[in-house]
Amino acid sequence: MDTTETTPLRAVALVCTLSPSPSPSSSQLLAEQTMAALAEHGVTGKVIRVADHDVKAGVEVDMGEGDAWPEIRDTVLGCDILVLSTPIWLGHPSSVAQRVLERLDAEIGESDDEGRMLTYGKVAAVCVVGNEDGAHKVSADLFQGLNDVGFSLAPNAVTYWVGEAMQGTDYQDLDKTPEKTAATTTTLAANTAHLARRLKAAPYPASS
Repeated sequence: MDTTETTPLRAVALVCTLSPSPSPSSSQLLAEQTMAALAEHGVTGKVIRVADHDVKAGVEVDMGEGDAWPEIRDTVLGCDILVLSTPIWLGHPSSVAQRVLERLDAEIGESDDEGRMLTYGKVAAVCVVGNEDGAHKVSADLFQGLNDVGFSLAPNAVTYWVGEAMQGTDYQDLDKTPEKTAATTTTLAANTAHLARRLKAAPYPASS
C-alpha cells in the first residue's frame, strides 16, 4: 500500500454562522459531518465556531489587544486541511466568512525560507447551507478567496444543501441527511484527504 495513503493529517473547520454557541447551527452540523467523513480517511481535528471568538476586523496577522485571530491562525497553520463552512445570506457568504477571508489575506505577505506562502501545501474545502439557491455562487466566492491566499482545492471540494425557495426549513431540521448531500460530503472528504497527502509528500517548488 502506498504509505502516503496512511499519513496522519490534521484538519480544522471554521464555522461561519452568525450565531454564537449554544445556538443551533446548520453550518456547524454540515461542518461536523464533513469532519466525520474526513475521519474515515485518517484525518483528526476540531471545529471552531468563529462567532464564539472576538476576531477583529482587518487584514493583518494580529490586530492587537483582544484579537482572537492569532490563536485561530496558529490552529489553521498547524493543520493540513481547512474546512470553511458558511450559511447563505442575501445570496452571499456570511459576513463572518468574509471576515475570515479578510484575515487570511495577511498570508499573502507571509512566506517560508523558500519564498512560499505558509498556506502552500494546505488544502481547503467548503460547506454551504441555506434556504435559497446560490450554493454554487457562494462556493465560487470562497474558492477564489481561498486560492488567492494560498490554499489548494481538490475536485468537488464543496458540499452543500439548499432548501426550497421562500420556505423556512433549515438543514438541521431535516429528519435525515439527504442522500445527495451525504454522497457529496463523502466525495469531498476522499478527494481533500488524498490531495493533502500528496502535497505533504511532494511540496510545491520554491518561489523565485
